[in-house]
Amino acid sequence: MGSDITRTDVRRMRNIGISAHIDSGKTTLSERILFYSNKIHAIHEVRGKDGVGATMDHMELERERGITIQSAATQVEWKDYTINLIDTPGHVDFTIEVERSLRVLDGAILVLCAVGGVQSQSITVDRQLKRYHVPRIAFVNKCDRTGANPFKVRLQLREKLGLNAVLIQLPIGLEDKLEGVVDLIAMKAVYFDGPQGEQIRFAEIPPHLKADAEKYREELIDAVSLFSDELAEKFLNGDEIPGDLIHQAIRKGTLSEQFVPVMVGSAYKNKGIQLLLDGVTNYLPDPTEVKNYALDLDNHEERLELTADEKKPTVALGFKLEDGQYGQLTYVRIYQGALKKGDELINTRARKRFKVGRLVRMHSDSMEDINEGSPGDIVALFGIDCASGDTFCGGGLNYAMTSMYVPDPVISLAITPKDKKSADQMAKALNRFTKEDPTFQTYVDPESNQTIIKGMGELHLEVYVERMLREYKCEVDTGMPQVAYRETITQRAEFNYTHKKQTGGSGQYGRVAGYMESFPDGDYEFVDNIKGGAIPTDFIPSCDKGFKEAIKKGSLIGFPIVNIRCLINDGQSHPVDSSDIAFQMAAIGAFREAYNKAKPCILEPIMKVAVEGPTEYQGNIFASINQRRGIISASSEDGAFSRVEAEVPLSEMFGYSTTLRSLTQGKAEFSMEFEKYGKVPVSISEALIKEYEEKRRKEGR
Repeated sequence: MGSDITRTDVRRMRNIGISAHIDSGKTTLSERILFYSNKIHAIHEVRGKDGVGATMDHMELERERGITIQSAATQVEWKDYTINLIDTPGHVDFTIEVERSLRVLDGAILVLCAVGGVQSQSITVDRQLKRYHVPRIAFVNKCDRTGANPFKVRLQLREKLGLNAVLIQLPIGLEDKLEGVVDLIAMKAVYFDGPQGEQIRFAEIPPHLKADAEKYREELIDAVSLFSDELAEKFLNGDEIPGDLIHQAIRKGTLSEQFVPVMVGSAYKNKGIQLLLDGVTNYLPDPTEVKNYALDLDNHEERLELTADEKKPTVALGFKLEDGQYGQLTYVRIYQGALKKGDELINTRARKRFKVGRLVRMHSDSMEDINEGSPGDIVALFGIDCASGDTFCGGGLNYAMTSMYVPDPVISLAITPKDKKSADQMAKALNRFTKEDPTFQTYVDPESNQTIIKGMGELHLEVYVERMLREYKCEVDTGMPQVAYRETITQRAEFNYTHKKQTGGSGQYGRVAGYMESFPDGDYEFVDNIKGGAIPTDFIPSCDKGFKEAIKKGSLIGFPIVNIRCLINDGQSHPVDSSDIAFQMAAIGAFREAYNKAKPCILEPIMKVAVEGPTEYQGNIFASINQRRGIISASSEDGAFSRVEAEVPLSEMFGYSTTLRSLTQGKAEFSMEFEKYGKVPVSISEALIKEYEEKRRKEGR
């Protein structure tokens, strides 16, 4: 009997995320969900006028800026269903938070603004939902705002996102006249009375909406009849169709990702939220209805399906890390088996065994201790050493869950601590942030010796610099990141150099002759063409070593030299004075002698840039790329959306995200990756050389 109870338990569980474009009202919606499910007893607003701020935005920084930076998890009870809820950020800079949340969720609420409709970030989120095959409900929020039009939003869902979106509710009144919604399945009007909309009242549909309601109900039944033969038959025979049958058909269509029910309301005005929660329990999958796979590491990474059965060995995925004041907290989604206190598990990536010590359930930033987590649950573990995306297995299994997609960072900044104390704290902060966030990376640049941080956008790095100051009292100066230039030669040049040094005892002697030429297929090549032992075989590697030393720093602006081939074909040695070091010095001297004759030039990194945004801004996007010495390689239009691909020098890309946002009202986004090195134009090259000479003159003084 025991297993039966837990089985129905899993069936009554939902793991859902709320995702949407910036400012569509995700956090306001989660605040209402917490209130109606009795998790909190007062509603707080996002830009907390009451000084409290929304429950799910628990970082000080989030409350000040009124944005969500980290995804927050909580669990609520709704009509004997358990819902694990994750509120995710909308900004493209925090895209990893959305990725990692979607990786472990079974369903999602796609929140759309009734005025803004499908915006650029809604498109990105939709792509992510499709990548992880997450079924969704669409909720058209802000129906109380001026200009609200849920019917237009439904059309955009079809046209821009290619979703089979069908209204299952109609608004009663719009803008400031929003009173409630019409439920097209029960064919009733629903009003939300009481100071906070907590009392639900069903009534007859207002006469002026009757015709519309019948029209949209017919459309709904026509759309869902594809998913139920019984319903289709009743529809054709003109029989009365029971609500349960419609619910089942909608559920089937939603789970197969071929149907998206559209619900309407206003979170801020407390209208439509309880029905949305019913929608979550009615139409989104429980953990047993989602196929999850793991790779068997002992068996050539064979794909195996996991089942939400607590009797099977445990398989869980650590999808998010947080360093709190009590040590590292790891958010875990249990896919198979149960997780109990005292269990011994193995981290299959690090091959480390560990014991489950403290097990907690999260509610934003507060937590409650629990003894076990059931299959399908999202819980958190304390004090285990692991990385984001690690798989934990029990019962001798050696599985790995497929990891999430981590985009490459596109922007970097140099940071310097202001004093010794800040330097120690900076190391701690960077260590923690890079562990928590795979899209935030840091390294010390060997050429400039600066600490460089890399991330998804300027806002992303700005937030981390701000967090260093707040959480670690670490003050840093941020500098313009330095572009990694290179030098190369443009023509062949001969060398014939003798290195002679006579001091007391044995001297140094070596002569090296040959030529250098450009070598487009690689950074450096050494060719030995010595005939008749002009340079003894023992000293040939010394020449190679000398050339390698010389290419580390060019004479134009002091950056490494690439695409060069050095060939030696003659030379001379001395029976006593020749040595390894003598030939190294001879090669360095020969290189320097020929380098300036070979007409050196400067190369700069060229980035492959892709800009996506509404077609109406395409002209602005073209102009912004041309101003930055960019060359447009392709552009394509897909409906109201266009994509421009170009090659742009990295040095011109700083500050681009800010420019792009202002040119396109924040509707376009870009990604960039390294493409190749290209020649710097003469005017810029002269400026760089002049700057380098100034710097050397100052240092020389």
